[in-house]
Amino acid sequence: MIRISRGYCLTRPLDATMFEDRRRLFIELMRWNLPVVSGRYEIDQFDGDHAVYIAECDARGRHRGSMRLLPADRPCLLAALFAELVDGTLPHGGDAFEITRLCLPAHYRAAERLAIRNRLITAMVDHALAADIKTLFGLVRPRFREAILAMGWEAAPLGPVRAIGGMSLGAFRIAIDADTPARLARTGIYAAGATLAAAA
Repeated sequence: MIRISRGYCLTRPLDATMFEDRRRLFIELMRWNLPVVSGRYEIDQFDGDHAVYIAECDARGRHRGSMRLLPADRPCLLAALFAELVDGTLPHGGDAFEITRLCLPAHYRAAERLAIRNRLITAMVDHALAADIKTLFGLVRPRFREAILAMGWEAAPLGPVRAIGGMSLGAFRIAIDADTPARLARTGIYAAGATLAAAA
C-alpha cells in the first residue's frame, strides 16, 4: 500500500521505519555525510510539515520504499546547496516540487526494488496531476539522470554534470501533464491501480 502525506510523525511505524531505512541506505551504505536524529533516523533540515512523503508499506505498516517532494517556493536541495548544477533559472513557484530522498532498501532484490520504484513514480505522477503540480525536478548521479531522462516523460537536463564535493551530479526537470501517465505506461513504468491509503 502507498501512503501520501504532508509532514511526518515518528510514532507512526511507516514514518519511523522510513527514516531508519534512509539512515541505512544514505549514511551507512552510501556514506553520505548527513545528520542522524536519536541515533536512528536520517532527518535533515528539509524534512518537516511542508514536505510531501510518498511511501509504500507492507502489511504491518513498515516501510518498503519512499520519496520526498519539496515545494520550490520554500528552501530545497537544488536551490540551497547545488544551484551551480543549473544553467539559467531554477524551477520555482507553487506548482514546482523537488524530488529527493528516493529510498529503496538494499535488502530487497533488484527486481523488487524496481517494482517498488515504479509504484512510487506512479503515485508521484498521480499526486502531481491531482495537486496541479506542473514541474518536478531534482539532482542525481549521471547514470541515474540518464535513466530518468529515458523513462518516457517530458524531461530534460537543467545543466551539465558537475563534480561537487568529489561526487558527479546532474540536475533535471520533468514536465507533468495529462499525457504523462500514458507516456510512462509505454515504457512499463506507470502502474495504474496502486493502492493509496488516506493522505495524512
